[in-house]
Amino acid sequence: MLGVRLKEIRESKKLSQGDIERISGLKRCYVSRVENGHTVPAVETLEKMARALGVPMYKLFYEGEEPLPQASWVRSNGKKQWGDSGRSRRFIARLAMALGKMKQDDRELILLLAHRVCQRRHHRRLVN
Repeated sequence: MLGVRLKEIRESKKLSQGDIERISGLKRCYVSRVENGHTVPAVETLEKMARALGVPMYKLFYEGEEPLPQASWVRSNGKKQWGDSGRSRRFIARLAMALGKMKQDDRELILLLAHRVCQRRHHRRLVN
């Protein structure tokens, strides 16, 4: 979630990763790795990024006054599930951030659509 938030703030300020490199002294490739969730930065590094972005450090973790939505990563039967790690986990983090910005009616519509897609797939399996 942190990487997605950093990228969102950077893009909202119309800054490139190269701009962050120039301002903070952090390498552009490192900024990219943080934004894509491949690296977890130290607190000192987060302070540099916040200064380069011109925001207080808490803004990296909170949007407005509300905390960013958190997802729980639950495994059933100890088996790895889609969304546990890697690209799928980053996808879920981006989805959670987008859902957090929507109105409740829109979130419910998306959930209804997801349920319908699952029902159609289940029905197709039964028919075939």
